[in-house]
Amino acid sequence: MELPIYKLDAFSSTLFGGNPAAVVLLTEWLPDATLQSIAAENNLSETAFVVRGRGDFEIRWFTPTVEVDLCGHATLATGSVLLSHEAEVDRVRFRTRKSGELTVSRHGDLLALDFPERRARPVPAEVGLEAALRVTPVEVHAARDLMVVVADEDVVRGLDPDPAAVAGLDAFAVTVTAPGRHSDFVSRFFAPRAGIPEDPVTGSAHCTLVPYWSARLGKTKLHALQLSARGGELFCEHRGERVIIAGRVVEYLRGTISV
Repeated sequence: MELPIYKLDAFSSTLFGGNPAAVVLLTEWLPDATLQSIAAENNLSETAFVVRGRGDFEIRWFTPTVEVDLCGHATLATGSVLLSHEAEVDRVRFRTRKSGELTVSRHGDLLALDFPERRARPVPAEVGLEAALRVTPVEVHAARDLMVVVADEDVVRGLDPDPAAVAGLDAFAVTVTAPGRHSDFVSRFFAPRAGIPEDPVTGSAHCTLVPYWSARLGKTKLHALQLSARGGELFCEHRGERVIIAGRVVEYLRGTISV
């Protein structure tokens, strides 16, 4: 069986920036073990698999080791692929297993995700958190992931966490964030438990970051930078229980895989 595959860099205007994602187009769902093996073979933070439904698409996302319940950059990449094939439409809709309905739409030269917010609650710092991150938290919040607020952008840039210790925390992943100098806020994202020591750009983390920074800064439209080695830029808006997360996508590769 030959399957179309694309590799794209999401949340970047230049090749080799942002977060690379693979997109595999299916006519029907393959066994979960096969999907996981393809994602492991791709060895990217996420591979998105998509099947056409009736007027929409079903989407699932896999890291090299696990299936995840929500992924922003791979959804943005999938939207880019589908919209390039269906030039007469400006929006594609996805059905998911655990995250409801998602859309990707064109906004000028940007593609925009419409995702559910994941508002976090303040929590005490877990024993071992400071040692795992090697920084002192100013605030700690929890949603699906831990969100750790630190003093400033330089602390986020200089992070050098202990991956094994981060994987041992009671959280799927850890986002570290601070006010930005040239953006509203900055962040980095670590998910070694899911096989991702550091994710270059993380759309799903902004489902939590955007409500927090919107309330803290008193504004609904926010400009964000993720300070990984590849870097990423996100244009966000808080809309009640929904979050708009927009960025650019650059195609790197298209081809077929044989399974």
